[in-house]
Amino acid sequence: MNRAEQLQGFLARVPIVQTLGMHIEIKGDDMTAVLPFQKKLIGNFTIQALHGGAIGTFLEMTAMAQLFLVSDTERPARTINTTIDYLRQGKAEDLYARATVVKLGRRMASVRSEAWQAERDKPVAVLLAHLLVKRD
Repeated sequence: MNRAEQLQGFLARVPIVQTLGMHIEIKGDDMTAVLPFQKKLIGNFTIQALHGGAIGTFLEMTAMAQLFLVSDTERPARTINTTIDYLRQGKAEDLYARATVVKLGRRMASVRSEAWQAERDKPVAVLLAHLLVKRD
C-alpha cells in the first residue's frame, strides 16, 4: 500500500472528516483538499457564510494530511497548536485547500495551509500549525 492509499484509508476512518464531507485529491506529492458545500456548514444564515470552525477544522486536517503524505511517520501527527487568520467570508460554495510543510524536524513539524474558493489568489483563511510527529 503506497502513502497516498494509507492516507485515504486514515481519512476514511476519521469521524470529523466524514462529518465535514471533505476529501482529498492526490497527484504525486501534490494534494488538494476539497470541502464540498453543505447547508450544515453554514455558520451565519443571514449572510450565508461558512462556519469558522468548519473552515479551521478543514485547514487543520489538510495540514495533517499533507504532513503524513510527505513524511515517513507511521501515524498521523498530533496538533500542538494552530493559528488561523480568517481573511474573507467563506461563501456558500465549495472550499479548497493546499498545505506546505514549512519545517520537518525529528519531533515537530510546522505546516501552513491555505483555503480558497473561486480564486486561489484570494484565500478565505490561512492556518499555521505545529504538529508532533514522534511519540515517545
